[in-house]
Amino acid sequence: MADPTLRRARRRAAAACALLLAGYFLVPVEADPNGLRLALRSAGTLLLVAVVAFLVTGQVRRQIGRDQPTGRDEDRALTRLAVALVAGLLVFALADYVVANTRPGEFAGLRTRVDALYFALATLTTIGYGDVHAQGQIARVAVCAQMVFSIGVVATGASVVFRQMTPRSARR
Repeated sequence: MADPTLRRARRRAAAACALLLAGYFLVPVEADPNGLRLALRSAGTLLLVAVVAFLVTGQVRRQIGRDQPTGRDEDRALTRLAVALVAGLLVFALADYVVANTRPGEFAGLRTRVDALYFALATLTTIGYGDVHAQGQIARVAVCAQMVFSIGVVATGASVVFRQMTPRSARR
């Protein structure tokens, strides 16, 4: 039976992921004709991407560093990493959705938030079915950033989570 503290940490992580997902579907992203507000929102999005990347890379560094967390600290670090990875996915999905709505023609086949989440997940996992794809230059730049984030941050973070969790399951 799992440690009650571990179960609580996992429940909190699941709740955090659920709140992030709810926020993704509820945050208002209507087009804004005001250039200053649009610039501020764009800068805020870039800042959010940078913060998520910083949090994920920090958690990855802790997991692969010399002083790796153990026991409960390791459990907390892994759940934080998993939540940060979900946050990264949702930030990119939201950015894709905003680009698709503010610049029609940038994406082919991306019309809803579900489409954007599907596309971001397909891109970040490097599956890329091709049914939704970037057509315009702004969308292609955004997707290039997703690819770099995917290779450098998400792949490493997911690898650490799975690597750390697999031996534990085998030990139990």
